[in-house]
Amino acid sequence: LAVAVAMGRKFFVGGNWKCNGTTDQVDKIVKILNDGKIASTDIVEVVVSPPYVFLPTVKDKLRPEIQVAAQNCWVKKGGAFTGEVSAEMLANLGIPWVILGHSERRALLGESSEFVGDKVAYALAQGLKVIACVGETLEQREAGSTMTVVAEQTKAIADKITDWTNVVIAYEPVWAIGTGKVATPAQAQEVHANLRDWLKTNVSPEVAETTRIIYGGSVTGASANELAAQPDVDGFLVGG
Repeated sequence: LAVAVAMGRKFFVGGNWKCNGTTDQVDKIVKILNDGKIASTDIVEVVVSPPYVFLPTVKDKLRPEIQVAAQNCWVKKGGAFTGEVSAEMLANLGIPWVILGHSERRALLGESSEFVGDKVAYALAQGLKVIACVGETLEQREAGSTMTVVAEQTKAIADKITDWTNVVIAYEPVWAIGTGKVATPAQAQEVHANLRDWLKTNVSPEVAETTRIIYGGSVTGASANELAAQPDVDGFLVGG
């Protein structure tokens, strides 16, 4: 955390609830969050992402230091797209953040990198802030193509946007999501550093310096401190 702050990047902690929860469970989680200790909002940004149906409830009940995010939104303006939720709707509800490009949506719903890039651009245009997810599968890591995959996913976003002010990149190795496996601090740092170098070369040095790159993949209290000490790890996206 100290490293991220020293680099001028506010540490970011996101909680992805995925497709889980009942009203009773939501109330319990909100109480835990409201009772918890949070360092100054000058140095730490905390965002939680409940399912769509609970967004207004969680937003209304959470203390103001904790923001909320949707887990997805549609790629264009609303209309005859049954089952989708538009960025305009989220903005209308006062939801500041949205997670886009999560590996589960890429794998289970076939969202391509280009599609994710379009979604990121549209959400930003509607005033939302975006947690944009990238990451490789175990097969891709073992083949030595981690950076090729992550760069391709990031390029699809970079091709569609010019302003990175409201973008947080979440590096989530697919092989470490919900498996109990965690990338070692060195593995996480290597990918984060390479991502930052890619931004420096392909976008701009300023974007590379200021864009927060957070890690997600079975993060626990035991692993968080050592991961956070890495110079290019600016926070976490926690799904557990």
